[in-house]
Formats: sequence, structure tokens, C-alpha cells
Amino acid sequence: MSNVNAAGVDPAAVLRMIQASRAAGEAGRTSEADQLLARAAQLAPAHPAVLNELGVRMLQRGDAAKARELFQRATQGDPTHPALWSNLAASLKTLGLQAEEREAIDRALAIDPRHLGSLLQLSALIEERGDTRNAARSYRNALATLPAGVTPPATVSAALEHGREVVRADDAALAAAIEERLAGIRMRHGGGAYRRVERCIQLLTGERTRFTSQPTFMYFPEIPTVEFFERSEFPWLDAVEAATEQIRAELTAALVSDRAGLEPYIAYPEGVPLDQWRELNKSRRWSAYFLWNQSVPQPEHLARCPHTMQALAGAPQCDVAGSAPTVFFSILDAKTRIPPHTGVTNTRLTVHLPLIVPPECGFRVGSETREWIPGRAWVFDDTIEHEAWNNSDTPRAVLIFDIWNPFLSVAERELVRAATEVFGSYYAQPTQVGGAPL
Repeated sequence: MSNVNAAGVDPAAVLRMIQASRAAGEAGRTSEADQLLARAAQLAPAHPAVLNELGVRMLQRGDAAKARELFQRATQGDPTHPALWSNLAASLKTLGLQAEEREAIDRALAIDPRHLGSLLQLSALIEERGDTRNAARSYRNALATLPAGVTPPATVSAALEHGREVVRADDAALAAAIEERLAGIRMRHGGGAYRRVERCIQLLTGERTRFTSQPTFMYFPEIPTVEFFERSEFPWLDAVEAATEQIRAELTAALVSDRAGLEPYIAYPEGVPLDQWRELNKSRRWSAYFLWNQSVPQPEHLARCPHTMQALAGAPQCDVAGSAPTVFFSILDAKTRIPPHTGVTNTRLTVHLPLIVPPECGFRVGSETREWIPGRAWVFDDTIEHEAWNNSDTPRAVLIFDIWNPFLSVAERELVRAATEVFGSYYAQPTQVGGAPL
């Protein structure tokens, strides 16, 4: 705020006095708070910060008219501070002066279009006028200003929650209106399911959040971003699912006879700046029993699991020197969560065959959450943010392997394979440089 400095008065000292007054008030020391503010008012009676704080006290005590007068004087002293206009709007709201309230809100937003308090005031004003649809749009604008992971001030928490409720109700009403129109069109086209249309509408109405491919190594452009692929697109999965019992038996036998073959799935060297993996790095809470590890076969493990590899014979597994195939049993311990992350490249997809799944296990890719069902496989793009959890008291086990993305042609696969292998040999290190399938 602008400094209005009476002779011999230190503006910084006045501001410190106001801050001390606020702290005393928040601590319940009302008398001390009033004394400090009175002292600040004696020292600098025309300072915008002093006038603003006096206005806030008057508004809290129910004297909206006096608060309005003080806020008006504060905005005259410092017309460039959005909070002063926002406080003036609050006093005008209490006095029922909607036209003047809107003018004060507009002045605040002209200075700072992302001023949260003013955006919430505008939304509430539109709602009070009965325009719930545009109030919802305004609340969306306010909510969009909140940075991810930042806790908003307690003074606006109730207004934010109300805004979320208004937005949710509006999303539902919009979805119903769209569905009413689409029902007849569906019937004219045979009444079938239109998965892409449904997801488009879910994104439009806020039921679904849009996630994009965010590979940590290679991004292949101009292919669709799909969270979970349709099971029917992979008929070779029939043979994999049919062998579930044999695969599970091989895993169980391996865990009994070769416990040492399990290794931490996350094993980055010290000093790598990957904070998300700090808790699981080099931990057996998330272990892997590899049959193939980044194109390298594990002969002893393969010898224990012949039926598993036979079941995968028809799968279009990736084959890239130093990188793929990768086939392993993923063991997630009880009470363990794998944090949100993304995989290395969208030129491949990841397949899960659930084998041992206790209750309270879950898996999310993008905006869709599923539960594993033993013997029922799925295919997903692991370059879309995903996470997994096991909240049960026993371990979870899943067979995981990678396949080529079906949107790549045979020629594109060969070209990607060559480029990846050159990259690996150029730097003389594995191309898997962070992130991995669950």
C-alpha cells in the first residue's frame, strides 16, 4: 500500500503495529489489539492500512456504514490495492448496495484479475441475483486461481467450499441437459455405447479430468492418449488370462524357493533428485521378480516360470536392446502406496494380469480408478499419471509386461527401436531414465 507519512512517523513501524494488533486479536487479546490499533491511528490517521484495519474492525462489530466510510478513505489514499476495494465491496454488500458493490469488485479485479477474494465476491453477487449458471462459471474462475497443493486462507474456506458445491450442481445440471438431447440421437444410431463421446462429455461437465501423456524419456506425437484400452482390442490376452492359475502357481513356488530373487523395484543411486521415490527407493515394500529386465533375460527365473512365458508367446512384446522386453511379478506389500508417476515412453503400453489381490487394493490411471480382479487383464498407457495402493494386511501380486503401442505401424516400431538403441549406446547407459510401469 502507498505510504502516507506524517512528519516523524515511520510507515514501517505503523505497519508492524497493525500486524501486532491483528496477531493479538487472533489470539483473543481484544483489549491489546484495540490499544495497538488506536496507537497506530494516532500516529498515522490517514494511512490507508490504518483506515483499512479500522474498517475491518467496524465491519466485524456490525457498523457497516462506518466501515464503508473508512474503506472509501482507504481507497482514496491507495486506489491501486485490490484488497481495499474488496473490503469496500464487503461493507457495501452488508448495506445492500449491490450496484456500488459490483463497482468496487470491478475496481479490484481491474487491478488484479486473479484476486481470489474479489472473484468469490463477484460469484456470490451473481448468485444472489438468481443467475446460478453464470455464478457457477464465476466460481470456476475463482477456483482455477488456487495453486495446486496450497492451502487457501481460512477466511475464504467456507466461500470456496460453497463455490465447489455450486459448480458440482451446475455440472450435474449441464450433464442432464446434454443427455436429454443426446438420448434421441443415440436411439437413431442403434442405441449403442459411444465411449469417446461419453468421455468427451464427462470432461466437458467436470466429471472427468483431462490427463496427457508425460513420458520421462521418449514422446511419440500424434497418437491417441488412452488411459485404459478396450480389452476387446487384444484377443491374445485370452491365452494369458487362461493361464492365470499356472502363472500364479509358478509365482508362489518362486517366492518359496527363491526369495532372494526378489529385488526392490525402485533402485536409483544416491543423489538422484527423485523425491517421489524417496520412501520406496531400494525398499522391498515394492519388489520385483524379473523374468526379463530391460531386454536382459533372467535364466534362473525363466526356468522356474515356463508356463508364464508360454502364455505370453502371442503378445506383441517390445524388443529393444537395453530397454525391452520387461516381464516381472510386481509384489506390493501391505499398507504400501506407489505415488503418482509416469512411465518412459508412449511407444509402448503396459499390461497387468492380477494374480493375488487382497481387498482394499486399487489402481488409478489418469481420471479412472479400477480394482484388480484376479485373472482379468488390462492394458494401459503408463505415460499418463498413475498410482497404486494396497491398504490391506497382505501383499498384492501382479504380472506385468510391456507391449508395443498398437497405434504404431511396423515401420514406426523399427524406427523407434533403432533410435532408442542409438540413444542408449550413445550415452552408454540404459535408456530407461526414470519412471517405470507399476
